[in-house]
Amino acid sequence: MTGAKRKKKSAVWRKIHALRYEDVKLWCIRRLPVLEWAPTYNLKENLIPDTVSGMMLAIQQVTQGLAFAALSSVHPVFGLYGSLFPAIIYSVFGTGRHVATGTFALTSLISANAVERLVPPVSSNFTTSNNSAVWGLSEFEMQRIGVAAAVSFLGGLIQVAMFVLHLGCATFLLTEPVISAMTTGAATHVVTSQVKYLLGMKMPYISGPLGFFYIYAYIFENIKSVQLEPLLLSVLSIVVLVLVKELNEKFKRKIKVVLPIDLVLIITTSIACYCVDIEYTYGLKVVGHIPEGIPAPRAPNMSVLSEVVTEAFGVALVGYVASLALAQSSAKKFGYSMDDNQEFLAHGLSNVIPSFFFCIPSAAAMGRTALLYSTSAKTQVACLISCVLVLVVIYTISPFLYWLPMCVLASIIVVGLKGMLMQFRDLKKYWNVDKIDWGIWVSTYVFTICFAANVGLLYGVGCTIVIVIFRFPRAKTLSLKNMKEIECKIKTEVDSETLQQVKIVSVNNPLVFLNAKKFHADLLKIIQKDSTSTQSPEDMNKCEQNTLLSPLSNGNCHGESSLQQCPRRCTLILDCSGLSFFDYTGVSELVQVFILYTFT
Repeated sequence: MTGAKRKKKSAVWRKIHALRYEDVKLWCIRRLPVLEWAPTYNLKENLIPDTVSGMMLAIQQVTQGLAFAALSSVHPVFGLYGSLFPAIIYSVFGTGRHVATGTFALTSLISANAVERLVPPVSSNFTTSNNSAVWGLSEFEMQRIGVAAAVSFLGGLIQVAMFVLHLGCATFLLTEPVISAMTTGAATHVVTSQVKYLLGMKMPYISGPLGFFYIYAYIFENIKSVQLEPLLLSVLSIVVLVLVKELNEKFKRKIKVVLPIDLVLIITTSIACYCVDIEYTYGLKVVGHIPEGIPAPRAPNMSVLSEVVTEAFGVALVGYVASLALAQSSAKKFGYSMDDNQEFLAHGLSNVIPSFFFCIPSAAAMGRTALLYSTSAKTQVACLISCVLVLVVIYTISPFLYWLPMCVLASIIVVGLKGMLMQFRDLKKYWNVDKIDWGIWVSTYVFTICFAANVGLLYGVGCTIVIVIFRFPRAKTLSLKNMKEIECKIKTEVDSETLQQVKIVSVNNPLVFLNAKKFHADLLKIIQKDSTSTQSPEDMNKCEQNTLLSPLSNGNCHGESSLQQCPRRCTLILDCSGLSFFDYTGVSELVQVFILYTFT
């Protein structure tokens, strides 16, 4: 036994000594992407656009932080903390260069279920005069943020566990119709939750299955309790926000800096309410006292972890899915790579660590990512600059937001979700491409409305898998004989002396979400081998192997060795006669391949 232990120990030491510096460096770069982009940051070219983007992003982070904290049923000041710490953590660990992590409407709504259930207002014996010695906040508010931070902590741990289990490779199950339907349904829930502030109504917190319908039933039953002042201010705020944002979008090419209408509206309404003392004159609900500065870190309320498991799973899944979709779109748009599994770690730590600083659950938001697009942000430095400005707001300006009306914050939330609500337009393209994808979108949306975002997400994924399982056995793939590679040389119009080779790649399998990424990867491998080929023309004439591309294969592309012998200039033809069926994800991949390799 002693000899066996010595051999085992020596084998372990040999493996440790075999580790090279390059291996350790590569591992560190993969787990800390900041080590990759920070040393090569170009101050001359990137600092100015990143600074402008960071300034605009800080305005949106502050306004959305206040709004989404109220949506999470905690004091608005905790939304400012949630706009600061998660963005810093993600900038270090995240792979999305245009992903601005912070407070998020969908995760805030999910955490509000736990907050309202465990610390309901009716059962609280605390008053606003029972204040904390540090911030001037009631013990009731501290209990609420303790529950929200616990949801963030546990949700982050779940995401980190998914990273350890390498579940990032399973993201191909998250098809575009499912994500679109889930986010649209969740956005509808968020808008519904803000109706009471828009109308100035006092109503109990309603959640659970079919809670969406119960809320509107309560509103119609108590329609006489609607206050005119909040209603008019809400309508005016929404009209101004939509109008100015549309003008900013229309003239964004002509103007260098867009008008920060959210900040302007907050300042204007706060001053107006202060001047007319609207809180006492008309009974308009305002934000109230906002403490100055950042408190010392404190652990979340660990005693409630077992009671917030459902909400934590919802935060982990919904937040990751919404953030991953934005990260993938930005990576495609700007031509860089990202790691799906690393995103689990980045978002998990962005929830776990900030939970010790009284932060609500975080994720990436569509509006903030679109802002980084429009302001030409280059790297994560834009997010770090916005964090500096948010810190300035916390220490200087936050106490002056006492008079900010809650109906204005609700208006900012509703207008900010416009992009998600506009996804209803996707129904037309799903109908034109694949009726089954259209049915999945509609049914997923209905499940999300009737139950919750996490339930709708799980239903959509399960429904997609079941449908694909039933469709694959019925697929009639085209039976092709050994198709020899067709080599024909033609003269190009640009240079009559240059000859091109035409190569045919046959697709003989269904192209759906399960194999769309594999199809693109195999095709990219072929093209890369073609572009680096240096074989002589005599060697090229020897290739007579089949070039069938099988997206469902285990990583082996038929005819790959023959494709290595093609000349540098090559025309590629995709033979899709054997493509028996496809879904929207497959068509999107084909379109992306066409655009990417036609104009490059």
